[in-house]
Amino acid sequence: MRLAPGIVILLMGLSFQFLSLEAHGQEITAGPDSVLVLTPEADTVAQEKQFFLSGFKNLGRPGRAALFSAAIPGLGQVYNGAWWKVPIIYATGGVLGYFIIDNNNKYQDFRVALNARNRDSSDVYVNSLIYGIQRSNGTQNLRYSRDFYRRNRDLTIILSVVAYTMQIAEAYVHAHLREFDVSENLTLRVQPDLFRTPASNGMTPGLTLTLYTRTK
Repeated sequence: MRLAPGIVILLMGLSFQFLSLEAHGQEITAGPDSVLVLTPEADTVAQEKQFFLSGFKNLGRPGRAALFSAAIPGLGQVYNGAWWKVPIIYATGGVLGYFIIDNNNKYQDFRVALNARNRDSSDVYVNSLIYGIQRSNGTQNLRYSRDFYRRNRDLTIILSVVAYTMQIAEAYVHAHLREFDVSENLTLRVQPDLFRTPASNGMTPGLTLTLYTRTK
């Protein structure tokens, strides 16, 4: 039986693919045109590198400390051995959390009171003497109090974000300092020097501090 040229080409292609699968995992190194083929072990290593936690061990101590503090505040300080900083971090977070809740509750109260006063000026709570009997003064005082506590709440939230970021940075810097060389061979050299000032294009005297390790 005679096969069509297209079928012959297709069969040749399938045969080539089958031979390629059989040869997978071998390394051809002989000859000037040698080709490096991934072995099963190399495939396993490549898959391990693609795992999302595979690079954790390559972060170094500062990177791991920062990652721990980002996941759980204070955990990076525990990793660095600075246990005494953990109560400070959580005390700061507790104070900021208290003010966020307190300011938000008062903001909501004054917002509701202002809306009620705008709807009905005869409301007993809204027309208390603290905010004035006259409708204009009472409305103005309620609006001021509402904006005051809303502003305080938003500012406290911003401070909380700053505090959270600072404890991450502190864990990162502390981990770096733990690895800093503080041996007896470490020497600080202080010597006079001249620095160019861009404004006047002149020279001004100064000191140069150089930190180096003495060699025996």
